[in-house]
Amino acid sequence: GVAILKSNTEKINNPGFLTISSDNNFIYSVNQFQNESSISAFKFNSKSGKLDFINAQNSSGVNPCYITNDKKNVIVANYSSGSLAAFSKNSDGSLGEVKQVFQQYGKSINPKRQDSPHVHLAHFSPDKKFVFATDLGKDKIYIYSYNSSSKTKMLSIRDSVSVKPGSGPRHLTFNKRGNLVYLLQELDGTITVYKNSKGKLIKFQETTIVTPDFKGDSSAADIHISPNGHFLYASNRGIANDISCFEIQKDGSLVFKERTSTQGKGPRNFTIDPTGNFLLVGNQYTNNIVIFKINKDTGSLTYTGKRIEICSPVCLVFTEG
Repeated sequence: GVAILKSNTEKINNPGFLTISSDNNFIYSVNQFQNESSISAFKFNSKSGKLDFINAQNSSGVNPCYITNDKKNVIVANYSSGSLAAFSKNSDGSLGEVKQVFQQYGKSINPKRQDSPHVHLAHFSPDKKFVFATDLGKDKIYIYSYNSSSKTKMLSIRDSVSVKPGSGPRHLTFNKRGNLVYLLQELDGTITVYKNSKGKLIKFQETTIVTPDFKGDSSAADIHISPNGHFLYASNRGIANDISCFEIQKDGSLVFKERTSTQGKGPRNFTIDPTGNFLLVGNQYTNNIVIFKINKDTGSLTYTGKRIEICSPVCLVFTEG
């Protein structure tokens, strides 16, 4: 296949992560701009790829880095200010005003990266009954019970889990059933596997995306499971710039398979196409998207020789077109 640029937006301030509505009609993005940070809503035509700006709201925090949505609400992780903010959605796809803000306080042991809270992710559980948030600055996972139709209390704290001090939880993903959670920690490259029972986490396994002899800074970034549920992939930036592949066993535990160069620098985000045939990596610092073929039997990645030149990619999402 060939990638063709269909459209882009203009005059949108420093867009970052984005999320697409389940009906494919709307896209919501974060705009990192210090105290003027915002989130934006766009009308999206999946056939033409055209985006039309609808409206924006202040993100109720500083430098939002992750955003997710369901039919009624949009939830944002504000990295620099360490807060989680929830917004309602209007029927026309526009963003309503902020409904709730959870502000965290405290720190952890890494003085450069953990001197204050840094909420890095907001992720619905597969059954949409919970929202999981990671706090890289405090080495914590927060689990919120989720009530989509509540006007003022769509989120209420269910539990919090401490992770290894200094590891810096960044992104997590669920298996399809939702009874297993795979957490990637940015600062030391740890992957922690938890059993999940109704929003309660029990640690099950710990492994790593870092080679035993690795020297230098780890900067783990993104984590995804293949559509067939057999393999887990996680990216590492820093000086590694690779993707680790693990085979998921019947009990949900991980067995390391291989590491593959991302053919660039800064693999902040990657995505797997819905058929499970290709993995696309956004190399933020070499300004390209690199396309790998996935062997569905072994999980192995092969560079296709194809890449898309694009300025500083930070978020890749497939839509049905």
